[in-house]
Amino acid sequence: MERYPFAYDPSEPFIQQVSDWIADVFYDILPEAGFEVRDEQIYMAFQLERAFAEKQTIFAEAGVGTGKTLVYLLYAICYAKYTRKPAIIACANESLIEQLVKPQGDLAKLAQHLGMTIDARLGKSPNQYLCLNKLEEARYKADEAELFADMYAQLPSFVHTYEALQTFHPYGNRSEYPQLSDEQWNQINWDPFQDCFVCDKQHRCGQTLSRDHYRKSADVIICSHDFYMEHVWTYESRKRGGQLPLLPPHSSVVFDEGHLLEPAAQKALTYKLNHSIFEEIITRLLKGEIRESLAEAVEEAIAQSGLVFTLLAKQSKAVPGSARKEIVYTAELLAEIQKLSDVIAWIEEDLALESGLYSLDEYQLRIVNEHLDMIQLALSLYRQKDTVISWLTVDAQGDTLVLMPRMVKEVLKEQVFSQKMPIVFSSATLSGEGTFDYVANSLGIERYLSFSVASPYAYAEQMKVYAPKLAADQPLAMQKARIALQSIKHTDGRALLLFPSFEELNQFRQALAGDETAAGVRFLFEGDQEISHLISSFQHDEKSCLCAVTLWEGLDVPGPSLSNVIVWSLPYPPDDPVFMAKRKASAEPFAQVDLPYMLLRLRQGFGRLIRTRDDAGIVVLLSEQLQQNELVRARVQAIVPAGVAWNETADFA
Repeated sequence: MERYPFAYDPSEPFIQQVSDWIADVFYDILPEAGFEVRDEQIYMAFQLERAFAEKQTIFAEAGVGTGKTLVYLLYAICYAKYTRKPAIIACANESLIEQLVKPQGDLAKLAQHLGMTIDARLGKSPNQYLCLNKLEEARYKADEAELFADMYAQLPSFVHTYEALQTFHPYGNRSEYPQLSDEQWNQINWDPFQDCFVCDKQHRCGQTLSRDHYRKSADVIICSHDFYMEHVWTYESRKRGGQLPLLPPHSSVVFDEGHLLEPAAQKALTYKLNHSIFEEIITRLLKGEIRESLAEAVEEAIAQSGLVFTLLAKQSKAVPGSARKEIVYTAELLAEIQKLSDVIAWIEEDLALESGLYSLDEYQLRIVNEHLDMIQLALSLYRQKDTVISWLTVDAQGDTLVLMPRMVKEVLKEQVFSQKMPIVFSSATLSGEGTFDYVANSLGIERYLSFSVASPYAYAEQMKVYAPKLAADQPLAMQKARIALQSIKHTDGRALLLFPSFEELNQFRQALAGDETAAGVRFLFEGDQEISHLISSFQHDEKSCLCAVTLWEGLDVPGPSLSNVIVWSLPYPPDDPVFMAKRKASAEPFAQVDLPYMLLRLRQGFGRLIRTRDDAGIVVLLSEQLQQNELVRARVQAIVPAGVAWNETADFA
């Protein structure tokens, strides 16, 4: 089979030949196959030509319905075949990944209608995989022990043996267990404190086997933003530890819904410190023959770590709408953190001498050293308090201190955007007020190409927006629930309810319990089941309603199943430590941090409604700010598509 889907002439520039072939695809091949080809799609194709020819970063802002996914896939796949290195398509969430790889997805369409062979493989985040050790524990200890015991019994037979593995057998992916709630899944999935390096099941692990598989992709590796950033952040440490990076060398990167890359980078570029994990790892030193002074230092470090985490628990407070607890730092706490750093420094210095005197296990010693190095690097950030953002989380592992360098854009600038490689940011919402500065500045991108093309849909005929006034003298949540249910009755279900946080989603869920008008309506709630399974249920049960926190972007449900988008609250960023730090660093926090974030996300929420020329429906905005704040109302009205009716009543007739 030919390497390229066109006759390649080595005497001519390759990208120019790709561009000529793509013109044939959109002008001739796809129309003959029954596809509707749009002018906006063709314009985008010629804009991307320059980014691939010059190996530059480009902001490709294209409205809903422009068919931007097909365009960037064509360039990325051809360029991958030319360079013999796969393209990376990094998506903002699992829903977007599913759209690419499902049997009727974009990759399958290209392969079918263009006669292309496309080697596309999934590189999912570690937390999307089962942890065999956690499952082993859960089947004896968890409340759902019987459920987890059944899962354990259904694992592939090779997991329980030590015979040579003959063929790759994928297993353990989150999507294989759609009925598990997120809470149940978190009891058995991988988490950052799993010590995979010394796990005796490592070579039978679904995550390890999948990683070996996707690394061999010839054309495309599809992953999440989180996973790509994890690759960037762990690249050097994995090489030092004798491991391969998470992703192989690649020819280009596409960030689908690229406006969400910054929070993914913040999530990946963090240090996590947990007392119980620290104690478990450092006590490995005590299992060998070591000097008494080192053993005493290890015991001192464990005691000091316990003291630090006791103080952290006392001096942290919950943040409404966020799982992150704000830490109130005092001189006492900072002094105890410094003491912990000092004793760890002493241990590190002494380990070099100790390994020469006694027969410490070299592999275990390397793991301990890596962990101590990470802790010291994290704690050293406190010497320059203005450079770090920190918070406390509480889960099954206990209290975890999370530290994040304030300026993640410096890391991105050096390790991602300095590479001479085509990097495509694709989204319907990358700019604000005609400029890409907000996204570019947050990511440290100084030089880039850009373009914007509008959606081809007739929004004035297909959409109505309702922003009902809310009474100041009535409970807000009850008013919102009542209006939401009125609109749901008007559209006979078929609604997507978008919430800024799980806290607000649960408020609505509680309000439904005592409302008779909700009887007979099937509500699906994010977190109750695996997300792609929920989306499929919503799409196929036409009158159901889906309540979600993470589906402002990436949800593609054309047709009558989605005829009503209800925005429970304007999606401002949470008041967690990350955004508190951003606000403190800004001269105008509301105008420069909160408002741009909210408007970008709200535009994405609007975009869930109209997915084809035949779609129609309503958007319902439930926010008291729209009547209390003239600036907010004006800015929200400005992002409503031109000609769309704005109604300030709850009369949905």
